[in-house]
Amino acid sequence: MSNGNDQLAYVLINPYTIYKSRTGGVIGRLFTRTALELVAARMFAPSRELAEEYASVVVTAKDPDNRRIQMLIRQYILDNYAPHPQTGQRRRVMMLVFRGEDAAKKIRAAVGQIEPGRTVAGETIRDTYGDFILTPDNEVRYFEPAVLAARSAEEVEGRLRIWAKYSDTDGGLLEGVVRYPKDTKPQQTLVLLKPDNFRFASARPGSIVDLISRTGLFIIAIKVHHMSVEDAQEFYGPVREVLPGVYAGITGPRAKAALEKEFGFALPDGSEKALGKMIAPLAAEHQFNRIVNFMTGHTSDAEAAGDPGKMVALVYEGVDAVAKIRNVLGATDPRKAAPGTIRRELGQDIMVNAAHASDTAENARREMNIINIRENNLKPLVESFYKRKP
Repeated sequence: MSNGNDQLAYVLINPYTIYKSRTGGVIGRLFTRTALELVAARMFAPSRELAEEYASVVVTAKDPDNRRIQMLIRQYILDNYAPHPQTGQRRRVMMLVFRGEDAAKKIRAAVGQIEPGRTVAGETIRDTYGDFILTPDNEVRYFEPAVLAARSAEEVEGRLRIWAKYSDTDGGLLEGVVRYPKDTKPQQTLVLLKPDNFRFASARPGSIVDLISRTGLFIIAIKVHHMSVEDAQEFYGPVREVLPGVYAGITGPRAKAALEKEFGFALPDGSEKALGKMIAPLAAEHQFNRIVNFMTGHTSDAEAAGDPGKMVALVYEGVDAVAKIRNVLGATDPRKAAPGTIRRELGQDIMVNAAHASDTAENARREMNIINIRENNLKPLVESFYKRKP
């Protein structure tokens, strides 16, 4: 096990919570209530084998919850995590893994307990998104814990090892999991929550996911990602090609005005074209390098952040996914974005603008390949963190 109080802790966002688009609210609570570092994230479509193995370890003598609650959670996993017994349809589960001092305790405090008759409203994730309803005869009428988490570092280790074991076969990019009406042609598109969302613990990542939920699209992949310089240059290659044209009409007039002010005399008409032709390529390359530096964390501002260059990649699926995401994201320049869009609400400028989204289905596939969205970061993290010395 790890030394000291540096721990991993996990949260499993339940299928019903995801279905009801409560994922963003849960993520926001976890960031703001714990201030822990998000180190891994993965979507799962659990097999019956995974659901049964996980269910088998949730009932323990050390758990302060009464045996009735433990048994309810065990049955909940078997009923809601395993594939549908009649149709075989798999359910989507999101795993988030956090790291930090006393992580297990902090996560459990944010998640909350399951208690019948609890009168506090909204204090914890389960207060807000969970339900435990009994009949007058004390029988369970409805039970929805919203999320699942372990209580201690020891429990976290054992349960993370189970999920890591199935992370290749049951997790990753969940294709064919969501069922659509006949003749429906869903698209997949990529969203990157940019590094400016992770400078400090805040509700920003959850707010973005919550705003995207209005599209009715389905999350089918999630990954914590650090982009290399090489990958950033490839990722933004199409932007690099158009930037000189963008700056051609901007730099010339600005340079002309600056020179006239500096030297105190007017330059001849048409000189802005010559200046633009000379300066635009330099300005475009400078801006491209700024984008690469920002996305990879290779700037002084980014290095002041808690985890420079970190971002979260999500893949959304559904009808007209590309257009729907672009619409809720808003214009590249937050000042020109429509009210209520992500960039208007959370963006700062054309580079620090909260999120990226693919502009075509073809680009989505290209971008997903560049960041290797299928990569399994969970398994090596668990194996490395819990590696026992001989």
